[in-house]
Amino acid sequence: MISMTAEYALRAITWMASRTEVAVGTRDIAEATHVPIGYMSKVLQGLARAGLVRSRPGRSGGFVLGRAPEAISVLDIVQAIDPIQRIQHCPLGHSQHEGQLCPLHRRLDQAVAMVEQAFAGTTIAELTREAEQNEVLCTHAGPPGAAPTTE
Repeated sequence: MISMTAEYALRAITWMASRTEVAVGTRDIAEATHVPIGYMSKVLQGLARAGLVRSRPGRSGGFVLGRAPEAISVLDIVQAIDPIQRIQHCPLGHSQHEGQLCPLHRRLDQAVAMVEQAFAGTTIAELTREAEQNEVLCTHAGPPGAAPTTE
């Protein structure tokens, strides 16, 4: 449903949301979220362009959220990194579908719209609150070398 790059961005933002008072380095974010550091660097650049994170230069620098966790939705992050594609026109190019989608593509687009709505209605603050109440969010609790969890 979403790209791995968007998944990495979601991991980074949710992890950072529990550390809003301190700037965190790319290496720390990458290690905590089990993303290669070079890849995380590119993800953070995209998030910075969208204003979802800000970089702080200097010795104690790093990244901080660009907005409060309550003001960042899952959709904001996904759209900043790898936007969800809606079906606007017939993917097959049929002229008889000009101006309207066929039943199949209309239903597929409706499903995508529901996903967008669910993502828009979920904030990072909600996710971090749920994690605090129930379980750890997007971290690896096993022994070194074990597969990370992405709950």
